[in-house]
Amino acid sequence: MKKNPLVLFFVGALVAVMLFAGIHSAHNLARGPKNEQLMGGIAPDFELPKVDGGNLKLSSLRGKAVLLNFWATYCEPCKVEMPWFVELQKQYGPEGLQIVGVAMDDASPSDIVAFARKMGVNYPILIGQESVGQSYGGIPVMPTTFFLDRNGKVLSREFGLQSRSIFVEHIKQALGPSATTQALK
Repeated sequence: MKKNPLVLFFVGALVAVMLFAGIHSAHNLARGPKNEQLMGGIAPDFELPKVDGGNLKLSSLRGKAVLLNFWATYCEPCKVEMPWFVELQKQYGPEGLQIVGVAMDDASPSDIVAFARKMGVNYPILIGQESVGQSYGGIPVMPTTFFLDRNGKVLSREFGLQSRSIFVEHIKQALGPSATTQALK
């Protein structure tokens, strides 16, 4: 059976258009009005169960800079950035950073715990709820990461996999002037 090159061209073009439309729609959704309203305001508070027991209320972290990462066990880019978060928690935790992971997939808590152990996670992992994602303007892309200052104000957000240096830049902004810098003044 011979394949018609014209048919292959049209199928390829159709796939390319559909891919472009999907990326464009996700980009527009992520930049939507509700998501923009979060910037500069206090992060929506929530209380979610931790995979290792108990609950965590976001507002209980006031006084710390927070990297809030919405992720899923099936998300390949999430697997890339999780080791960075482990390192960043070790490096900046003593300065007041708290990374919080919110698992937004349907995996069981035991599967999420096993995944987090395998990744060497050293920060709280919460079982996400759709309503929490919606309060942050929807989570159209995995991973989605928000950076909160010590007062709980949303300073920035990143959609999808970013470079480690971008995370470091946002973390330093969220931490504000360090105690050593202030002591020198």
